[in-house]
Amino acid sequence: MISTPHRQTAVALINEAVTAGARRAKACAVLDISDRTLRRWTKGGEVQPDQRPLVPRPEPRNKLSAEERAAVLEVCNSAEFASLPPSQIVPKLADQGRYLASESSFYRILRADGQQHHRGRAKPPVQRKPPASYKASAPCEVWTWDITWMPGPVAGMFFYLYLIVDIFRWDGCRPPRTASQCAKMVVLKATKRGGRRDEGYDDRGGPSKACFPAPWGGDDGGGEVPQEAVTGAIPGLHGHAASCFGCV
Repeated sequence: MISTPHRQTAVALINEAVTAGARRAKACAVLDISDRTLRRWTKGGEVQPDQRPLVPRPEPRNKLSAEERAAVLEVCNSAEFASLPPSQIVPKLADQGRYLASESSFYRILRADGQQHHRGRAKPPVQRKPPASYKASAPCEVWTWDITWMPGPVAGMFFYLYLIVDIFRWDGCRPPRTASQCAKMVVLKATKRGGRRDEGYDDRGGPSKACFPAPWGGDDGGGEVPQEAVTGAIPGLHGHAASCFGCV
């Protein structure tokens, strides 16, 4: 459907081309319309708007009445079905030998009444902001760490691999151990090896929660790392350390 302003623009361009000596049919063909369409648009000497949106359309015979729509809303808001979506309400009503409307009609009625939203006891989805990005321009500015399983010397035996990476140097401290309590020791060893860091991030798993707050600065007065620096607020950053496991 071509809007009235677009019709007026097309007619003006065709008239300009005809005034310059072009044939009307050829000018219409450039705009992908026929000469008959142009005559219909300009009937009466003015550009006529499209009449299709203005045509009265009869309501379908199977349209739900106001009483039937009210019955659907009453069922959806009842204590039995208040926490269920229409995809579960309609089958349950069918088991009871009741049919009020189709599943799509249930959704359409709820949407028209402003009730098409999260239904159920679970918390609705939360729109979270994308994680921030950090850039390291010198050593010991940003560290990331993660823990994974490493195959042992025999089948069925595995070791914990604690990997701490300075993302500027790709330098890591990765001693395999079998107990999560050694996470704090790994942090201290990496700190002594690479120097004091400015930022450190992890995925806040069980071992990392158990060892923080920890003295990232080492035994020589480094102090405790602030909790806000290792709260896992940057979930994409510890994936940088996880990606290194394929190279170990």
